[in-house]
Amino acid sequence: MYSHLETDRLIIRPLSLNDCAFILELLNSKGWIKYIGDRKVVDLNGAQEYIKKILENENYYYNVFEIKETNVPIGIVTFLYRKEFDFPDIGYAMLPNFEKKGYAFEATKHYLVHVQNKKSIEKVIAITLPGNSNSISLLEKLGLKQESSFFEDQTQLSLYSIVF
Repeated sequence: MYSHLETDRLIIRPLSLNDCAFILELLNSKGWIKYIGDRKVVDLNGAQEYIKKILENENYYYNVFEIKETNVPIGIVTFLYRKEFDFPDIGYAMLPNFEKKGYAFEATKHYLVHVQNKKSIEKVIAITLPGNSNSISLLEKLGLKQESSFFEDQTQLSLYSIVF
C-alpha cells in the first residue's frame, strides 16, 4: 500500500517518476546487487522504465524514505503481494552512505505499524538471503521471526514473518 508517513527524521512517500536518479543509484549500489540482484539498469531511461513497471503493477508498492530536513531520498520500503505467497512481503533497501544510522529501522518500523493499524492484514513476511546479517538483524529487531527456508532459482532464501 502506498502511504504518506512521517517519523521524527524521515518522510515516507510513494515512489514516483521523479525518483529516477535515486533509483539508478540505489539499484547499482553494492548492497542491492549483492543481496537483491543486478537489475541491469544502467542509465536514467532504464531507471524510468523500471519505475514505470513498478507503478503499473497493482501488487507492488515502493515507498521512498527521505531525510525530512533535506528531502534527500535515501532508501525504500517495499510492500509486495507476490502470487507465490499468501501474505505481503515487506522489504527495504538504502544507499550505503546512510547505513548504520537507524534510518532503515525507523522507516520499516513506522511502515509496519501503519500496516498493523489498518487491521486488514494479519501477517507480513520478509525474504532474505541467509548470509545477509544486516537484513536479518533488522527483521528480528522489527519482531519478525524466521519461519522457514526455501530455494528459488537454486538460491537458498530465508522466510521471516510477523503476525499481528
